[in-house]
Amino acid sequence: MIRIRPVSDLRNKFPEIERVVNDGEAVFLTKNGYGAMVVMSLEKYAQLTENLKLKLKKADRAAAASAERHNHKTVFSRLKKGLHAKAR
Repeated sequence: MIRIRPVSDLRNKFPEIERVVNDGEAVFLTKNGYGAMVVMSLEKYAQLTENLKLKLKKADRAAAASAERHNHKTVFSRLKKGLHAKAR
């Protein structure tokens, strides 16, 4: 379940937010009704960034092994199609 809280809860209800974050969930904080930031555990952040680093290294190796190149429109179009296919 997505947890959305006002940013003031970070100060006023820190133990509650900390409990949610330590359970592995992220907390989305809003300011004046708009998204302001996301709070997550250090472990969760490390997982996200490590996966990203691995994927970027894999993409760099694939690019070095091929002369084929795509413009940004093609790349983002393919990404969007892939995301829509996963959502179904």
